[in-house]
Amino acid sequence: MKVSIGQDIRDMRAVWMENGIVRMMDQRILPQRFSTVDLRDHLQVAESIRNMTVRGAPSIGAAAAYGMALASLNGVDLASAATELKAARPTANDLFYAVDKMLEEISEGKDPVIAAEAYSNDIVERCRSIGEHGHVLIEEGSKVMTHCNAGALATVDVGTALAPMRRAWENGTEFFVYVSETRPRMQGMRLTAWELLNEGIPHAIIPDGAYGHFMRQGVDMVITGADRVAPNGDFANKIGTFEKAVLAKEMDIPFYVAAPVSTFDFGIERGEDIPIEHRGPEEVTVIEGSRVAPVGSQAFNPAFDVTPGTMVTGFITEIGILTPGEIDRMRGETVDE
Repeated sequence: MKVSIGQDIRDMRAVWMENGIVRMMDQRILPQRFSTVDLRDHLQVAESIRNMTVRGAPSIGAAAAYGMALASLNGVDLASAATELKAARPTANDLFYAVDKMLEEISEGKDPVIAAEAYSNDIVERCRSIGEHGHVLIEEGSKVMTHCNAGALATVDVGTALAPMRRAWENGTEFFVYVSETRPRMQGMRLTAWELLNEGIPHAIIPDGAYGHFMRQGVDMVITGADRVAPNGDFANKIGTFEKAVLAKEMDIPFYVAAPVSTFDFGIERGEDIPIEHRGPEEVTVIEGSRVAPVGSQAFNPAFDVTPGTMVTGFITEIGILTPGEIDRMRGETVDE
C-alpha cells in the first residue's frame, strides 16, 4: 500500500517478518501518527492481535502465521502456541485457518519462516485477484459505500473491499466512496479514509447514522469485507454492517462482500454458529481518555454483527463473484494452491 510519511511515499505492508522479528504498523495510532512495532515471540504477537495493533481478518491470519514461526524458532511447544494465538480474538476465521495451516506445514518439515511468508504472500495475491474480479462492478461515476476497514491494513496489502476500488482507480475509472466512521473504534474514519487519501481516491467520511440518508440520495453499491463467512452465505463483519445490508435490500442497492478463501468457514453451517466478540465498555464510554457517558451507565460493545446471506448480492472472491448459493465452489480450496 502507499504510505505517506512526511514528504516520502513508501510501498509497505501492514505486517511482515524481517531478520527473525515480526514487524507491523501500529493501527491503533493512525492516522495521527505512523509507527511500527517489533515483536520477538508468539506471546507478543497474540497480544498485538488482542489489543488491535494489527486488525482485519487476513492481517490477523498473517500475524498469527508469523507468530507460529516465532514459536517454532524459539523452541516453544507449537500446540501451546497455537492455543495462545487462537485465544486472542474469537470471530475472524483467518486466525484459526492460519494457525492450523502452520501446524500442518511445520509438521510436514517445512521451514516455518518460509511457510509463514508463503501464507502472507498468497493472501496478498488472492486480494489482487479479488480486485481483478471485482473492479468491473465499479462503473464510471459510481458512488460506492463501504464500512469499517477492509483495505490493505486489514489484509497485509491491497485489501478485500478496497481491492476492486484500487484496481478500478488504476484503470482510470472515476468514482466516489462513502466511508462510514465505524464507531466505536472509528476504523472507517481513521484507516479506510487514510488509505483512500494516500491513493488519491475521492471519498468522504459520513457518520454511522447517515448511511440511510446518503443511500436515498443515490448509492450504486455497497462493498464490505468479512471476518467469517458461513457456507449458507451468512457472514460476520464489523458491527453496523447488518443495518447497511437491510437498507440496501430495501432500496434495491447491490450489496457485495469481498473475502478470500481463508475467511470462509466450512466447519459451521450458518451465521448463528459464529462466535461474536464483545469488547470492553470503555471503547464506547471513553473518548481520548475522557469518560463521556454518565458514570453508572453500562455499555454493550459487540465488535461484530451477522448479516444473512439472503441480503448479499454476491461474494467477490479470488475465484470469481459468487452468489450465496455458489459458495460450495470455495470448499476444498487451499491457501497454497
